[in-house]
Formats: sequence, structure tokens, C-alpha cells
Amino acid sequence: MPKSIPELQQIAKRVRRQIVEMIGAAKSGHPGGSLSATDILVELYFDYMRIDPQNPSWPDRDRFILSKGHAAPVLYAVMADAGFAETPVAALNTLRKLGSVYQGHPDVRFIHSLEASTGSLGEGLSLGVGMALTARLDKRSYRTYVMLGDGEIQEGQVWEAAMSAAFHKIDNLVAIVDYNRIQLDGFVKDIMQIEPLAAKWRAFGWHTLEIDGHDIAAIRKALEEADATKGQPTCIVAHTIKGKGVSFMENNPKFHGTAPTADEVKLALQELQ
Repeated sequence: MPKSIPELQQIAKRVRRQIVEMIGAAKSGHPGGSLSATDILVELYFDYMRIDPQNPSWPDRDRFILSKGHAAPVLYAVMADAGFAETPVAALNTLRKLGSVYQGHPDVRFIHSLEASTGSLGEGLSLGVGMALTARLDKRSYRTYVMLGDGEIQEGQVWEAAMSAAFHKIDNLVAIVDYNRIQLDGFVKDIMQIEPLAAKWRAFGWHTLEIDGHDIAAIRKALEEADATKGQPTCIVAHTIKGKGVSFMENNPKFHGTAPTADEVKLALQELQ
């Protein structure tokens, strides 16, 4: 059953708390990009995508690929809260522990209901192209959604996949760029400028939208427009804030891949009450 915007906002706040707790417990991980992607994944998993957590192999399910696999904590928390049996909420704080299903990057050997193992950056959109084409060949109605990082799209394979998707008019494919403007080594603009970003995707033949990636109503509207777009794949450039929801993490490159200390976890959880 579709959820209201306030319900989704409350789920997003809970997911952000889980992200902070699990990375803090692991003393390792990537909080910034997990927090920036939260609202998008909550809308997809709790409202928009056709999925059945009780039947994760349902052939007509929509597919989601977290190409920026280092943001695994947000995917784990969302799948756990959505009720996937392989991803129990009670085990979230075993993130990155030996033998845990919650590995540092999503791994189908541990969680079979994932669509792909990801984290080798630049590959997710190619996987999405293949899945979307498979739906066409098999005459199935499912759609494929791929979340990309803004630092990740500096890799050439992304643009090969983008060119291929447009050429083949793969209109059941949606790329979502988590445009939080920070990557591993600092601000994206200082590493390799990717602007004009929306214009680039349009030049590659994609129907391209720009939204506030923390506005759930805007996310839903963009997904609906993508669904209605025929003859072109759609790219949603989602303007987000790295570390969204935790004041000392927001727009702070340090928290791309640095876990919060025990005191920082306490402070962050207070802010996310």
C-alpha cells in the first residue's frame, strides 16, 4: 500500500539513525553518501518500486542496483526495514564483521535478494542496461533503477553505458545520480568537474530531470515522469547533501569514508530524534 509523505519521512529518519549506528558499531564505512541517498531509496522501496520482500525472486519485480556500492549501509537498512528475510534489522550492527551478511559492499553471495554485487565503481549502469534489455526481450514489464555516485560518473564505462542505452531506446531504465558534490578525495569540482551535468545526459540522448533529492514528493513525481517517458532512458539528477541530517557531517568531505566516534554517534542520534 502506498505510504504518505509524512510516513516516508519518518522511515527516512529511522533509516538515517540505523546508518549512523551501524557504521559507528563497525568503526568503518561510508556515512556521507549513505545519508545523502536515503530519501531516494526510501521512496523507491517503500512507495514506488514493484517489489515483494516475501518473494524476492518474483520475475516481474522492479530491479534496483546500487552502483555506488560503498553506500551499502543505506541499502541494508532499507531492505531490513522493508522486510526482506535475508536482511534482519537485528543484525544491522554486524556491518563489516567477519561472517556478517552485511559486507562492506553489497554481495549476492551473502544476500541473494540483491540484484548484483556492486562497489567496483562504474559498472552498475552497464548491469542496468543488460537487465532492462532482458525485460524487453522477455516481454516483461519490470523497470530497472540504477543509483550512481557523482564521483563515480567520472569513469568512462558509465558514459559507454549511457550511449548504449540511448541508442537502443531503453525506456524502462532510470539512472539516478546522487549529486552530493563530494567524493573520496574532496569536492567533485576540484577532482574532475562534471558540470554541466544535466546537459551531458541530455546530449547522450537521455530524458533528464533535476530535482531536490531530499524532497520525497519531487522524487515520486520524477519517477512518474520517467515511467511515462517512451523511447528514451531517463536520468534523474538528484541534488543532495552529503551527510544529510547530521549537522557536522553535512557537506563535510571527512565523512565520505570515516566512521563517527562513539561521542559523534550519540550527537548524531540526538539530532535525528
